[in-house]
Amino acid sequence: MGKRKEFTGIVISDKMQKTVIVRTMRLSKHPKYGKIVKKYNKFKAHDEKNTAKTGDTVRIVETRPLSKDKRFRVIAVLKKREALHLDLKEEIK
Repeated sequence: MGKRKEFTGIVISDKMQKTVIVRTMRLSKHPKYGKIVKKYNKFKAHDEKNTAKTGDTVRIVETRPLSKDKRFRVIAVLKKREALHLDLKEEIK
């Protein structure tokens, strides 16, 4: 049996019921130029108790398909957001 994928990311939206959108970042080398570049992915993750809020750092794990887009679930909230008025648009840049 294979191992389930695990990612750590930041919650960028918690507007849905029992679902959060998590943005993950990974570093990879550009194939031609060799420069290290950041690549981002967004995943919809199931949050049964609605514990994760916008700006929190969470760990998500792969699971069976829960809906059309949901393939992950939140297993832990690693860090709560630091500022109450966190502007994610500034952080994404």
